[in-house]
Amino acid sequence: MADYTLEHKKSFTLTAYGFSIQSNFQDMAALQKEKAEFWDRLKADGRFHKLKEAAKDDLEWSVNEVYQGKPWNYFAVEARKSVADATRVIEFPESEYIVVARTGDKETLFDQLTYHAFGEVLAQITDYAYIGGPNATYRKDNGDGTFYGEFWVPVVKK
Repeated sequence: MADYTLEHKKSFTLTAYGFSIQSNFQDMAALQKEKAEFWDRLKADGRFHKLKEAAKDDLEWSVNEVYQGKPWNYFAVEARKSVADATRVIEFPESEYIVVARTGDKETLFDQLTYHAFGEVLAQITDYAYIGGPNATYRKDNGDGTFYGEFWVPVVKK
């Protein structure tokens, strides 16, 4: 069985910039390219810096969500102040969450955690089910060139 923990999380809110995903979820290379291009635009136009300035900690989040019938990806932070032009303020429910942790490269850690959680961990869990809604991955700098990250997906007991 793949490594994970089941943790109760209080509700939390992330402030985000996002885009509607056009790539097929099965085409990992195209999906990663689309996300990288979006995140590069965030850095180039200053929105990345704006979110980081509003953050209450140094965690950087990637959020996946189906919103208004379309898949979306967001760069997000837990904000200490509002960001007027943010794409969304995303509410996460108080719930049990499957948490998958890993250390890796900054640029690939979000996707590694997401694919590992959905492709391996959730496929093997028989006593809990993903409830839908947003799922999130955060990363933080270890200070040695690597990053620690966790993937959080809300679940309910079957």
